[in-house]
Amino acid sequence: MASPAEKAFPVSWDQFHRDARALAWRLSAAGPFEAIVSITRGGLVPAAIVARELELRVIETVCIASYHDYQNQGRLDLLKDISPAIKAIGGGEGKGVLVIDDLTDTGKTAKVVREILPNAHFATVYAKPAGRPLIDTFVTEVSQDTWIYFPWDMGLSFQPPIRNGPT
Repeated sequence: MASPAEKAFPVSWDQFHRDARALAWRLSAAGPFEAIVSITRGGLVPAAIVARELELRVIETVCIASYHDYQNQGRLDLLKDISPAIKAIGGGEGKGVLVIDDLTDTGKTAKVVREILPNAHFATVYAKPAGRPLIDTFVTEVSQDTWIYFPWDMGLSFQPPIRNGPT
């Protein structure tokens, strides 16, 4: 949840779909790509949309847990590595691999994946300033103190006016 010092940025399914398609449009000139690596869990939805738009069929996941209690980023745990076949693309450096996530926040997760695939193209739908230097392509930058509420994390509920502050 957003604290008083944080700004809330709720994203609907429609908005997220539009933003993920905009990401695909930007990426269409950055390829060609042979495969997508989705950073789970947040990268799964944009990876599916981008894969459809770019007509990519090879989709791999890398599973890294960093938010262990939803709000606070802690230690990074590599739960599932990238397959050797995907690592071998581009001579083992990741050239031709597209890495997708929903958001780069601090950049810690992207840094771990970039160490595995240093020449991959990294793309996120949203980027915060601390993580921005590790990303090659993104759609929307938000301030570091903004908490993005993704559609898969929300239910339908009343939202108070912005002037009343976050709840």
